[in-house]
Amino acid sequence: MPLNRRKFLKKSAATGAGVAIAGAAAAPAQAAQASATRARQPKRYSLTVMGTTDLHGHVFNWDYFKDAEYSDKAGNAMGLARISTLVEQVRKEKGRRNTLLLDAGDTIQGTPLTYYYAKVDPITAKGGPVHPMAQAMNAIGYDAAALGNHEFNYGIETLRKFEDQLRFPLLGANAVDAKTLKPAFPPYFIKKFHVPGAPPVKVAVLGLTNPGIAIWDKAYVQGRLAFPGLEEQAAKWVPKLKAMGADVVVVSAHSGSSGTSSYGDQVPYVENAAANVARQVPGIDAILVGHAHVEIPELKVVNEATGRTVVLSEPLCYAERLTLFDIELVFGKGGWEVESVAASLLNSNTVADDPKITRLLKDEHAEVVAYVNQVVGTATETLTTVDARYQDAPIIDLITKVQEDVVRAALASTEYAALPVIAQASPFSRTSEIPAGEVTIRDLSGLYVYDNTLVAKLMTGAQIRAYLEYSAEYFVRTAADATVDVEELTNANNRPDYNYDYVSGLRYEIDIAQAAGARIKNLTYDGAALDDTRQFVLAVNNYRANGGGAFPYVASAKELWSESTEIRTRIAEWVTAKGVLDPKDFASVDWKLTRDGTPVF
Repeated sequence: MPLNRRKFLKKSAATGAGVAIAGAAAAPAQAAQASATRARQPKRYSLTVMGTTDLHGHVFNWDYFKDAEYSDKAGNAMGLARISTLVEQVRKEKGRRNTLLLDAGDTIQGTPLTYYYAKVDPITAKGGPVHPMAQAMNAIGYDAAALGNHEFNYGIETLRKFEDQLRFPLLGANAVDAKTLKPAFPPYFIKKFHVPGAPPVKVAVLGLTNPGIAIWDKAYVQGRLAFPGLEEQAAKWVPKLKAMGADVVVVSAHSGSSGTSSYGDQVPYVENAAANVARQVPGIDAILVGHAHVEIPELKVVNEATGRTVVLSEPLCYAERLTLFDIELVFGKGGWEVESVAASLLNSNTVADDPKITRLLKDEHAEVVAYVNQVVGTATETLTTVDARYQDAPIIDLITKVQEDVVRAALASTEYAALPVIAQASPFSRTSEIPAGEVTIRDLSGLYVYDNTLVAKLMTGAQIRAYLEYSAEYFVRTAADATVDVEELTNANNRPDYNYDYVSGLRYEIDIAQAAGARIKNLTYDGAALDDTRQFVLAVNNYRANGGGAFPYVASAKELWSESTEIRTRIAEWVTAKGVLDPKDFASVDWKLTRDGTPVF
C-alpha cells in the first residue's frame, strides 16, 4: 500500500476516534439541554368526558311493546349494555384515569322494565329489589348524573330509594326545598385527576334539571320542591365552583338547547335553556344536553361576557349514542387552563352488548318479558293508531271510554254525580296496534306509553270549546281545493302528537280551511248545540291537568278527584273485566276533519 494511502487511513481513524470521544463528552450536555427544554415546555393533560342522556329504562336492545329486538329505519340500536361496551373501549384507549362518565337525566321511566320495578315489584317495598337501572349504571361506573323530569313520575319516595341505590350522586342545583330554597339534591360533584409532575386537574360537574317539573309532576312536588331556572342557578353555582379551584367546569343539564318551552308561560323559566346557560354564564367549558331527544354531535356557543366558546353535545336518547368531550388542558403560571374542547358521538349500533351487563340483568329482563306477555282478553278485530292523527280512531276511543267509566264510578256518590263526563286522549304513538285475537299487557302498554294518571276537572262548555280550538291548532291550514298529504297535514314538528287531544262525549268538526281559533264547527252535546254555561267533568291525564301542553283553562279548573293508578293499568283492568275487546262497546265517531264544511276523508 502506498505511503500516502496508509497515512490517510491513520488520519481518518484518528479523526474518527476523536469524533467519538467528543460525542461521548457531549452526551451529558445534550441530555441536560433536552431536560431543560422539557422543563420549559408547559405540562399538558388530556381529559375525556363521556355522556348519555334520556336512557328511559333501556338496558337492552329490546322493544318490550313488540316483544322483539329494537330496530328502526336508521338502523339504530339502544341500551346500556351497548353503552357499556363503548365506554370500556374509550377507557382502554384514553386510560380509565383520564375519563369521566356522566348522564343528563330521565333514567327511571319509559319502559315496562322501569314501570315493573316502580309499581309491580317496587324498589320501595321492604326488602325490595335494586332497580335495574341502578344495577347497570353502577356496574358501568358512572361518576354522576343529573336529575331528569321523569325521575319524579313515580313520586319522591321512589326517586329517593333509587338515589340510595346508586354509587354516584344525582345532581340538581335547581331542585330546591320549597320552604328553605336550599338544595334538595347535591348541586355539584368534583373529581381530581392526577398528572405526574404537576398539580391535579380539578373537574367540577354541575347538575341542572328542568323547571317544568313544577307543572308536570305537581301532585308530587307542590309544597315540597321548587325548580328555579337553569340560567339563574348556573350563575349562582359556577363562580362557587371556580372559587373552589375547579379547572374544568362541565354542566350536565336536563334541558334542550332550543331556548323554547312546550308548556307556555305557566312558569317563568325556559324549558330548553342549555344554550342560554352557555351564552349567559361565564366559566363553563362544556354542557352535556338532555331532555329534547335530539342528536347534537357538537354545538358551539360563544359566551357573551368572556367571548370564550362553550361546547354543547346531546347524544341520542335511549342509549343510542355516547357523547365524547375531548378536553385539552395546559399548565401555565396561573395553573391549569382549558386549551380546547371538541365533542363527538359514538353509535351504539357499532358494538355488541357487554356480557357483564347481560349476565347482571338477564333475570330481571326475563321477569318483565313474562309480565308484559300476560293475556288479559281477546279482541274481535285489529285496532291501530296508524290514522289516529287525522281520523277518529276506535283505539283512542278505548282510552276515553275507560277514563269516562273510571271517573263516573269515582264521582258516583258525590255532588257531581249527575254532571256529564267527557274525556280527553291523545294519539301518543303512530305504530300502536292491538291485534285481533289474544290481547296482552304488552299490547295495551304500547297503546298508552306514558305513566300518566287520571284527574277529574270541572269545566264549562265555553272552556271546552276554547280547549278544542287550541287542540285544533295542531293541524296545518289547508285550503278547500288543495291536495291533501296526510304527512303534511299536521304541525307535529312543532306540536307533538301528544299535544293533540280528542275529546269524547261531544260531536264536532275541525275545519282546517279556517284560521286557527275559528276551526271548531257544529259543536254539539246530546244532539243539541253546546251550551257554553253548562258544566262538564273532564276526565284528563295528570300531564294535561297540571298544564302540560298549555291547553287553556284546564290547569286552573277545579279538581274534583284524582288517583295514583296509571291510566295504562285502568285500561288493562277494563279489558280484563270485559274479557272481549269489541269496538261496539267503546267506539264512536265524535269528530272529523272538514274543509269549508266538506269532509276531508
